[in-house]
Amino acid sequence: MLRRGNGSSLVVDRLCDWTKGQHTVVTCFYFDFAARKEQTATSMLGSLLKQIVNGTGRIPEDIWRALREQREAVSGRRPQLGDIVKMLQLITSSQRTFMVIDALDECTAVQRFRLLDSLKDILEKSPGVRIFLTGRPHIRTEIETRLPGRAASVSVRPVRDDIIQFLQVRLSEDETPDAMDSSLEGEILEKIAENTSDMYVTPHDAGHPIPHRWLIYI
Repeated sequence: MLRRGNGSSLVVDRLCDWTKGQHTVVTCFYFDFAARKEQTATSMLGSLLKQIVNGTGRIPEDIWRALREQREAVSGRRPQLGDIVKMLQLITSSQRTFMVIDALDECTAVQRFRLLDSLKDILEKSPGVRIFLTGRPHIRTEIETRLPGRAASVSVRPVRDDIIQFLQVRLSEDETPDAMDSSLEGEILEKIAENTSDMYVTPHDAGHPIPHRWLIYI
């Protein structure tokens, strides 16, 4: 799924501006809790592979031949996780690539472990790959354990004014505005803002504040 949350959108836009005119591909993937059964490590890395192939102006002949051989080797069945990892290793070994993976915490634990192990394999063969991950704080230890010595992190947390701004936007979109008066609206803003310092909010639209998350870069 290519829909981006606000956290990843800022990173992707900055990377696209920074790498403009360079031989670099920027890819992204957003994990959605509502689609967590369908979003596996295999489908996620497959999506990144497609983006890299589509975004690469010209793939060197030896890389293209190796990719074709790998594809033919899995003819008659869907590519497995190991197949996709090998293809990503091949194509990124000579291609500078940024991978932005948003809301990793929304991925199931089993698939998250498989994904992190696969990313480790890719990084070992492709020194030109850089990965940015966002997620709630509880997955930080998993990332640092499965990618030891590679990850650095930054905490991103909304301030009270950001939370109020986000709530005001949502309340202004209420389809039944007559059901709420200014007094009730004020009480909602006050109570929720006081109790959401560590609550996860998902503001997907541009201009909404960023939730409390960790940005991990590798």
